[in-house]
Amino acid sequence: MKIIDSTDEMACTRPIGVFDSGVGGISVLQELIRVMPNENYIYLGDSKHAPYGTKTLEEVRRLSFENARVLLEQGAKGLVVACNTATSAAVRLMRNRYPSLPIVGIEPAVKPAALQKEHPKVLVMATPMTVEQEKFRLLMQRYEDQADIYPLPCPGLMEFIEAGDLESERLHDFLEELLHPYLSYGLDSVVLGCTHYPFAKKMIRKIVGEQVTIFDGGAGTAREMCRRLTLAGLRNPSEEKGWVHFENSLATDAELELCQRLLVQEIVDE
Repeated sequence: MKIIDSTDEMACTRPIGVFDSGVGGISVLQELIRVMPNENYIYLGDSKHAPYGTKTLEEVRRLSFENARVLLEQGAKGLVVACNTATSAAVRLMRNRYPSLPIVGIEPAVKPAALQKEHPKVLVMATPMTVEQEKFRLLMQRYEDQADIYPLPCPGLMEFIEAGDLESERLHDFLEELLHPYLSYGLDSVVLGCTHYPFAKKMIRKIVGEQVTIFDGGAGTAREMCRRLTLAGLRNPSEEKGWVHFENSLATDAELELCQRLLVQEIVDE
């Protein structure tokens, strides 16, 4: 397997590889396209093994490296780990294995939520594994003097998105039960700590109300990948719109159609 570098005259036109435990990372892909519309992308969703957030650390690391291998074998010039759970579990190890490769992960947008006003109340929705990881605990500790931060594991939420269920009554009832205990806290913000969750933002908004700001980390991840590619001399010089190729470990027509639908799904910005 050859790692692409800037000495390869074709390197700049090679695709950016993006992977997630399923279709949720398409919310990050949307941001990547906004920031770098001229780049090409291969998106790999591992829906066959979803969800990652309830697996063991060893399983998530093994699956993450397998996803990376698939993308690198197709010539990816950089990797975006568009999964909070995989980022927590594997991104540091990936950077050690591929030191010359631009690799960007994603983390819950706790910083902007904690700094939005003086000592806000911040609810962080995440997968069970993300909440348990040291990386997440250290992130919370960094801002615990500046905000009241409430971690909320959300087992089961990503499965709604994987099924393409973004607005059903079942989803509303699920989220209402999950969020109801926190509604009396006077929340200032909700952090969506899984890349699947932005696709449920509209429903979350209905439950928490218009006064609560909702944050996710996709935009920051896209800007960081742009920065790293620029430093590596790997930005695509083309002024034409790039292409997107979807792959999914389930390899069904229904799954690939869902990917296409989610790519054009509007996620309302705050």
